[in-house]
Amino acid sequence: MGSASKVVRTLALGAVCLALPVASAGQEAERMAIEQMGGQAPEGMAEIHGVSAGGFHPEHWMQDTLHFLPDYRSPLLEPRWDGVYRNIYAPSVVKEAGGFRLFYGAWDGTDTGHDNIYCVDTDDFLTFHGRRTLIHHNVFTHVCNVNVSRLPGGEYRMMCTAYPDEHGRNKPITFSSPDGERWNGEPAPYKAQMSDLVSIEGYEGYANADINGMNVLFYEDEKFYLYFNDFQRFGSVYRAWGKDGKHFQFEGPVLEAAAVVNDVKKFVVSGQAYYLMGLHMNGQTLYCSLSRDGRTFEPVRTLGSNQGDADRYIVSIGWVVDGERLLGYLYGAGAAPELNRNRIFARWLQKKVVFVDREGKRYAPSCSLGPDRQFIPVPSSGRVQGHFEVYAEDGLTKLAEGLPATLTAGGVYRLSR
Repeated sequence: MGSASKVVRTLALGAVCLALPVASAGQEAERMAIEQMGGQAPEGMAEIHGVSAGGFHPEHWMQDTLHFLPDYRSPLLEPRWDGVYRNIYAPSVVKEAGGFRLFYGAWDGTDTGHDNIYCVDTDDFLTFHGRRTLIHHNVFTHVCNVNVSRLPGGEYRMMCTAYPDEHGRNKPITFSSPDGERWNGEPAPYKAQMSDLVSIEGYEGYANADINGMNVLFYEDEKFYLYFNDFQRFGSVYRAWGKDGKHFQFEGPVLEAAAVVNDVKKFVVSGQAYYLMGLHMNGQTLYCSLSRDGRTFEPVRTLGSNQGDADRYIVSIGWVVDGERLLGYLYGAGAAPELNRNRIFARWLQKKVVFVDREGKRYAPSCSLGPDRQFIPVPSSGRVQGHFEVYAEDGLTKLAEGLPATLTAGGVYRLSR
């Protein structure tokens, strides 16, 4: 990070505010510009585009300096109104060409309270389309807690939990698809079978294990890794490995924590691998943990807490990743302690654009709109003179100082480099 160097003079041209780049030790100076666009932001807000997260910075996670903003839409995604059972949670996001596919477990407006697996497509988390059912619970009461990986060859592998098995317990269950539409060789919705359940050799007492709410399938070096908890031996996150993604060999614990694992993603920075785990425990807090080998994870850190009563009980988390960029996370949560009225919420990791008026008062972003936009509340006057400042995804490292600009209520601006 280090201290800022001498600022370079630039010019403001028309409606474009050319930011003054700030150099720091170990970081290349950037020339940034903030241009006012046409369009309409929400009343009382200025809308800033071009703020999505760059490459993964492990130091930000180690130092607990992360600039996450809640999405303006709270929740991001609600259940369908078709049926009277409405409870969606358990998100898992896969990057695809041109956009993302959001998988989730739910009663998505159904006539009965049985969890199935659904998905919806989005280009940019601004609009959603193609909502459909992929896996039907069939012989089980529930199939939920979905976690999906897309392999290098394009194949999809899905890990869920199903209830009940022959011992009346929750167990992992897996499905595969060449295209994300046909699962286990059949058109969607595929009807889950007892034969789809996973086996874990070497895990003592597996028949009596209660593996629910945890579901991570991770693929690396032509092997599948299953991260899981067991409510019969709660307090640890365990790992098993296998060649086919269905039959696993138990390895052992990777993290001591009274929390449930929901997602693991890998990033490579300067040749060093970092594995990021997301966890929850049906309360007001989300957790994360880092590892450099995927086998031993650091003690959990607090990732975030609920915003209010609507997301009081947090029941799941799924990372949103685009290559080596972590854009944010989705989480299932609701207001009911029975955990049966959940919705899907979002928080986005972003650069921080701050407006400073002529008296030195600072106006910081309060929320986001998808991964690449954020809103700054504007004073009731609706128009204020000052300048912009831009900070990195830690919210602390200054990337640029701004030239004089006018912040207007309802104005839309774009940050560019």
